[in-house]
Amino acid sequence: MTETLFRLTFPLAVPFWALMIFAPGWTWTRRIVSSPLIIVPPLLVYLALAIPNFAGLWAAVSRPDLEVLGDFFGSPAGAAALWAHLIGFDLFVGRWMYLDSRDKGTSPLVTGPILALTILLSPIGTLIYLAVRTLSPARADGRRAVIAPQTQGKIM
Repeated sequence: MTETLFRLTFPLAVPFWALMIFAPGWTWTRRIVSSPLIIVPPLLVYLALAIPNFAGLWAAVSRPDLEVLGDFFGSPAGAAALWAHLIGFDLFVGRWMYLDSRDKGTSPLVTGPILALTILLSPIGTLIYLAVRTLSPARADGRRAVIAPQTQGKIM
């Protein structure tokens, strides 16, 4: 059961990542990704893994100790629960980055690769997005925009 849930976790998030990266301007992408409920599937997997192992999980997180954390998260159930947790929260961060970049007029040619990096290395992708967000020039309406050279002044 643990192996099945582990293998199921990432495919539950892939459609949302694909929409944000490959169809950022599609009307339905914004509608779908605007709902925070897109993170529910991986979090339900987390619950399915965490509830039967709650005693070990609680011991690991209530009084963090490196050895206790290592023991729990080094087990198949702990690693699978951690994976589901990461997938759900990475998707939440990616969702924020996508919505924020669309609101600020950041080119999908800039945001897409950052989102792809965020899937794999969320802290690094998030830091890069925050840097891009901070360093982008302000538009006339006060919002920031990052315009790729190929757009010739048009915001995607």
